[in-house]
Amino acid sequence: MDLTDLRIFNTVVRTGGITRAAEKLRRVQSNVTTRIHQLEQDLGVSLFIREGKRLHLTPAGHLLIDYADRLLALADDARNAVQDSRPRGLFRLGAMESTAAIRLPKTLAEFHRRYPEVTLQLRTGNPQQLASALLTGELDAALVAEPIAEGQFEKAPAFVEELVIVAAAGHPPIGKSNFIPRTIIAFEQGCPYRKCLEQWYAARGTMPERAIELNSYHSMLGCVVARMGIALLPKSVLTTFSAKAEISVHNLTSKENRVATVFIWRKGARSPKTEAFRQILCEGRVNSSAKKRR
Repeated sequence: MDLTDLRIFNTVVRTGGITRAAEKLRRVQSNVTTRIHQLEQDLGVSLFIREGKRLHLTPAGHLLIDYADRLLALADDARNAVQDSRPRGLFRLGAMESTAAIRLPKTLAEFHRRYPEVTLQLRTGNPQQLASALLTGELDAALVAEPIAEGQFEKAPAFVEELVIVAAAGHPPIGKSNFIPRTIIAFEQGCPYRKCLEQWYAARGTMPERAIELNSYHSMLGCVVARMGIALLPKSVLTTFSAKAEISVHNLTSKENRVATVFIWRKGARSPKTEAFRQILCEGRVNSSAKKRR
């Protein structure tokens, strides 16, 4: 069914006839009559009983007018929604595990406070997974570690993470005196922090002999405490780890210890929800910089 035909049908019923409907719709009467006939042909039923110039709804017509009211109202709502500059509806956000756990709680709370008409859906994954989900339309935006594909996405700065290597308490200085641990504890391939650790090894002319793959930072830290290997992670993750006395933190060089997290969305797909979230991230960065200067 064509929405225009439904709107003409609705107007004929509500105004009481072809003539008044044509006047209201600013169409010639013959056009209104033709569109009603087309709708009847499309549905395969008669919608009106015709008595001279008078029209009476058939049972099928009575049934259709209720649906027409709802469909037209829904179409108007949809038009208003896509033209409305206010954030509303479902916002599908992706984030890396560490970002979701450490950085996002306050940001999400503020977003919900400002925009209660938005339903937020959060999905975690590595940057490759999140970028793929953006390109297939499964996500609206995501927070990922750089680098990203500049040709496919637009981006805005979000956070800068300081990276550290963690080992069990009492572990000898890592990287000094040619001491390089053999086992790393990391997320699966595609994690940017795993890549940073592998690059750290490569810069020292070696590679880890074994990788234990886990899917949460607290599991990784538990394995570190058990002396199963070392891990590289954002220093901010340690703020939520209660057994800090059981680990040792090893700093990287100034050229190795910073990774930017950016807020990305597909090119040409910016929405009021994306812009509202970007604004809150921007305010958070400004407030953080102000605190550091004090």
